Amino acid sequence: LSHTQAQPASIVGGIGRRTMFLLRFAAYSAIALGVAEAASAAPLRPSMVSTGAISAGRLIPLRGGSSMKRALSHENLGAEVQGHDDTLEQRIYAKDDTDEHRSLWHDLPLFEVDIGSGKPTGFVNFVCEIPKYTRKKFEIATKEPMNPIKQDEKKGQLRSFKKGDIYFNYGCFPRTWEDPDFVHPDVGVGGDNDPLDVCEIGLRQIKTCQVRPVKVLGVLCMIDEGEADWKVIAIDKEDPWADKLNDISDVEKLLPGTLDVVREWFRTYKVPDGKPENKFAFDEKFMDRAFCLTVMHETHRAWARLVKGNVEEEEAAKKEDKPAARKFTMKRNLSVPALDAMKQVEGSLLEDEARLTEAMNKAAIG
Repeated sequence: LSHTQAQPASIVGGIGRRTMFLLRFAAYSAIALGVAEAASAAPLRPSMVSTGAISAGRLIPLRGGSSMKRALSHENLGAEVQGHDDTLEQRIYAKDDTDEHRSLWHDLPLFEVDIGSGKPTGFVNFVCEIPKYTRKKFEIATKEPMNPIKQDEKKGQLRSFKKGDIYFNYGCFPRTWEDPDFVHPDVGVGGDNDPLDVCEIGLRQIKTCQVRPVKVLGVLCMIDEGEADWKVIAIDKEDPWADKLNDISDVEKLLPGTLDVVREWFRTYKVPDGKPENKFAFDEKFMDRAFCLTVMHETHRAWARLVKGNVEEEEAAKKEDKPAARKFTMKRNLSVPALDAMKQVEGSLLEDEARLTEAMNKAAIG
């Protein structure tokens, strides 16, 4: 998504909150309708909402997150940037059309939901962290409240890919988690403690923090420093190629070389940092859609166990009238929904589970 430009404090002060909200929402809606589809990636800027607070040396308090009111969609989500470009402090928060902050990891359903009917469309929500043709290593902050997107850092230095620009839109699926304690029988190592990664191979560039519905095509399993790091291959449902691509074999047939580019990117992207090439499971083969759906199913269930483990600790603590120990969550140092929020998400959790089961059954048949 494009982001609201910073304005002088005098201008911000002269604009009513309702007017500011309507202007932002109109801009986001225009983008969702494709008005800015062909625009090049714009640099991130501090949002109008946060400018005054940043100049005062503090961040705007987050609004929302205590409950998950209704299903989110790419049609009712915008973004707010707090902090300045190329700083450790910058965060990009998702905001809904009521101007409340939402977690892209926990609040957003795995499957896209039509906001008119409230029914799943069959496509999966993709959260873009790194737009294609860019190299700044943005990622969802899984350890922070509301899980904003931030630029990764190491020893106080912001990280970018030394290999150069990435060739596809890169991000993750919400409500998934690669559990370090789950060892896939065909891989032999546990997960990497992050949401399930996604490579969107469509033609257009997707912005950081933008959510797009995608069609799942297959998956590659990279072994990264002794951890399983699955890479789902998907395509935006509105991409010109989307109707023609239904499985990973279609990509190889109709877009030859595309999968090789993805695999070679992940094989060598750490080499400029002085690290060895990455390895891959399954003889470096991209697994098909049916197999990919089983991976999605397991990582979605792992996410559910993660947040329910947190809820069970809170419920036990309430009975004993003492603070929750949070052993399950703190074991991995992740920020997950609290008890009240989890109660709101149970319905859509069951909906995601049903859609995954239905998709796996269809893939197995045909």
